[in-house]
Amino acid sequence: MRYSTKLIGTTRLAGAALVLTVAAACGSPTSMANAPASGTETAPPSGSASTSTSVPPPGKPQFDPPQGAARVPDKRVDGSALPKTFPKEVYSDNGGTVLVVRAEEGGCGHALGEAVEQTAQKVVVDLSETKAQTGQMCTMDLRHPVISVALGAPLGERTVVLKQSPPR
Repeated sequence: MRYSTKLIGTTRLAGAALVLTVAAACGSPTSMANAPASGTETAPPSGSASTSTSVPPPGKPQFDPPQGAARVPDKRVDGSALPKTFPKEVYSDNGGTVLVVRAEEGGCGHALGEAVEQTAQKVVVDLSETKAQTGQMCTMDLRHPVISVALGAPLGERTVVLKQSPPR
C-alpha cells in the first residue's frame, strides 16, 4: 500500500509539471497578430523580394508594419480604385526602395502585390490574391496583412496609386 501511495504522488507531480509546461507554452510571447496568414511557405510574387531585415519576408505576410517603416502620407496615396472597405495604408522602407502595403486576403487566398508602373510622378501598385484550389475547404475569414513591393528607385515624393486585380 505504501508503495502505491508513493507512485500516485510521483504521478501527480509529473502531471502537474506537464500542465505547467503546456501553460507556459500557451503564454509564449509569439502573438497570433504577427503570425503569418498560413503555415505554408510560398514563393514570393515578382517584385516583392527585398534585402531589408525589417521588411516582411517574401511569402510571409505580417499583420503589423515593419519596425522603422515610415507611413506614406495619405495625400500621396490614391486608393480611389479600391473598394471602400479595402485598407489604404502604405509604408516606405529600406531607403524608400520598398513599399509595404496593407493588402486584403481571405480563406485560402494569399495577398500579392506588384509595382506595375513606375514613373517620375507615380508608382502604381497592383494588389491581388491567389485563387483557392478547386475542391479545397477554406475558412470564410478576411485578413489585412502587409506585403512588400520592391521599387526600381526610391519613392521620394511620388504618389502611390493602389489598384486591385481579380484573383490569380
